[in-house]
Amino acid sequence: MNGVRRSLLHLPEDPEGRDAWFMAMALEEAAAAAEREEVPVGAVLVGEEGVLARCGNRCLELKDPTAHAEMLAITTACAARGEGRLPGTTLYCTLEPCFMCAGALLHARVARIVFAARDPKFGACASLARLPEDRRLNHRCLVEEGLHADLSAAMLREFFKDRR
Repeated sequence: MNGVRRSLLHLPEDPEGRDAWFMAMALEEAAAAAEREEVPVGAVLVGEEGVLARCGNRCLELKDPTAHAEMLAITTACAARGEGRLPGTTLYCTLEPCFMCAGALLHARVARIVFAARDPKFGACASLARLPEDRRLNHRCLVEEGLHADLSAAMLREFFKDRR
C-alpha cells in the first residue's frame, strides 16, 4: 500500500476521490490486521472534522469476538467526539459489515457506509440482508459498495489461503 498515507492537505476535493482516499486508509488498516494475524478487515470513520478513527480487527489480540474493525472505530470515534452518537459521519470498511456491526452503526447514527467487498457468509448490508436500509427501523444509513473490492477480496483470499 505504498503511497496510501498522504497528508490531509492533499485530500481530493471530489467525492469519488475522497471515498477512494479513505478506503485506501481502510485497506492499510486491513493490511496491519493481517500482519497481526487477524482477519484483514480495516475501517475508517470520517466526520466533517476529518478522520475520527482508523482501526483494524483485533479479535484475537483482545480475545474479544466483538473487536471488529467497525466496532473499534465506533468506540474510538465516539471518544474523539465526546458523544455517544456519530451523525453526519461515513464509515469506510474493507468488508461488508456483519449484523453486529451494522446494528451498532445504526445505533451510532452513522449516516453512510461505504464498503469494499461483500461478505456472503455474514454480510448484513447487501449479501444476507440490507439492515442499514430497512424501513422498519427508526434510523437508516446510505450504503455504497464495491470501492476497491478487488483489493480487499484479494487480501482476504491470501490471508485464508495461508491458513487452509
